[in-house]
Amino acid sequence: MRLRDTLTGALRELEPGPDGTIGFYVCGPTVYDRIHVGNGRPVVVFLQMKRYLEWRGQRVRLVENITDINDKIYAAANARGVRSDELAAEMTRAFIADTDRLGLGRPDEEPLASATIPEIVALIEELVAGGHAYEAGGDVYFAVRSFDRYGELSGQRPDDVESGARVEPGEHKRDPVDFALWKATKADEDTSWPSPWGDGRPAWHIECSAMAEKLLGREFAVHGGGRDLIFPHHENEIAQSCSIGRGFARVWAHNGMLQLAGEKMSKSEGNIETLETALDTWGPETLIMLFLQAHYASPLAYSDATLEQARTACETLRNRLRTGAGEDAAVRGAVWEALDDDFSTPRALAALFRAPPEARDTVAEVLDVLGLGGLARSEAAPAEVVELAEARRAARERSDFPESDRLRDEIAALGWEVRDTAGGYELVRRG
Repeated sequence: MRLRDTLTGALRELEPGPDGTIGFYVCGPTVYDRIHVGNGRPVVVFLQMKRYLEWRGQRVRLVENITDINDKIYAAANARGVRSDELAAEMTRAFIADTDRLGLGRPDEEPLASATIPEIVALIEELVAGGHAYEAGGDVYFAVRSFDRYGELSGQRPDDVESGARVEPGEHKRDPVDFALWKATKADEDTSWPSPWGDGRPAWHIECSAMAEKLLGREFAVHGGGRDLIFPHHENEIAQSCSIGRGFARVWAHNGMLQLAGEKMSKSEGNIETLETALDTWGPETLIMLFLQAHYASPLAYSDATLEQARTACETLRNRLRTGAGEDAAVRGAVWEALDDDFSTPRALAALFRAPPEARDTVAEVLDVLGLGGLARSEAAPAEVVELAEARRAARERSDFPESDRLRDEIAALGWEVRDTAGGYELVRRG
C-alpha cells in the first residue's frame, strides 16, 4: 500500500520493519472531555488501514496514544472541581466506550502519557546533553534554531514562527520560538512527577515522541493524525526525535477535518457533536459509511444531508446483499487497487456498488474488513420491536394512520426500520 506523504508530497510505499511488521503511530485524544465525531475520524481511518493490511496478510502494529497529562485537562478539572487524574481516567474510559461502539476493534497499543514518564525524562535528558534543549526556571525548552530542518513538514520556518510567537508570563525562554519539553509544577496543578529539573510534568509534544519510540522503535513506517496537528505538534515531534539521530516516521499521513456548517469541528469553538451523540442518532454503520465516501485526506461535510446520503448508501448495499452468492476476483482486484493507492475508499466503494449479485460473498468480505460487515448479516428483531410492528400492522388494517406513524417512530427510536411489503412488513436494523 502507498500513502501520500505530507512531508514530501509523494506517494510512498509502506515498508515493514526488520521483523516484517508495519508500525503505525497515531495521535489519539487529549482526555479532558468526551471526544467529538471529528476526533473519531482518525480512529476509523487508521483502524481501517490496519484491518485492510492484515486482510492482505501483512503484520501491523498500530499504536494510538492517550494524552492524559495536558494543560486542557488541568483547566477542565479545576472548572469541575475534581482532580485532574480522576477526570483523565473518566474521560479515557468514555473514549474507549465510545470508540468500541464503532465495532472496528482497538489499536494494538494505547499508551498513556502518565505511564511513560521515565522514557519522557530520559529523552529530554538526551536533548539537553545534545545541546538541543535547556533548563530555565525549572522548565525545559527545545531550542528550535538548533535544528536546521525545522519547518520541513509544515513550511513554518523559525523566522515565520517568530512573528507570531511570544513569551507567556512565567516562561523563561531564550527565544520566543522555543517550545516546552518539561514544565515545573504550577499552583493550580494537582499532579506532578520528579525530574532532574525539579517536580513537574511533561509538555504535550515530547509525550508522543517518547511513546512512539518506546513502542515502535527509533524508526517506523507511518505517523498519522489529523491535519490540524501538522503544526506545531508534528513539526515539534520531528525536531525532538530527529535532532538526536532518530529516523522517526518514514511517512506522514494526515486525515482531513470534519466540517460542521462549513467550519472545522472544534471543541474550543464549541462547534461540535460528540461521537456518543452521533452514534446514538445515526448508528455506527452510517458514520463509517460517511467516512468511507470521502478520501481520508479530504475535508468532509458533516450534516444531516450527508448523513442521510450515507444511510441510504448503507441500505442500498444491505438490500443488494440479500440475494446472490459467490466470489469475484475482479471485484476483489478493483478494491485492492483502490485501497493500495493512497487508501482510496471512494473508489473501493464504487467497485462494490458496481458488483453483480454473483459477487455477493466478495462484497460482504470487503465490507467486513472496512467495518460494515453488519450490512451482509440478517438480524432478528427483538420481541419488543416485533410487538410494536404487529401493533402498527393492526393500526394500518383499521386505517388508524396517526397511530401507525407513532408506532413507526417508536420502532425507529429503538434502532429499527419497518418496511411495508406485499406480505406484511419487514424489520431492518438502522445503519
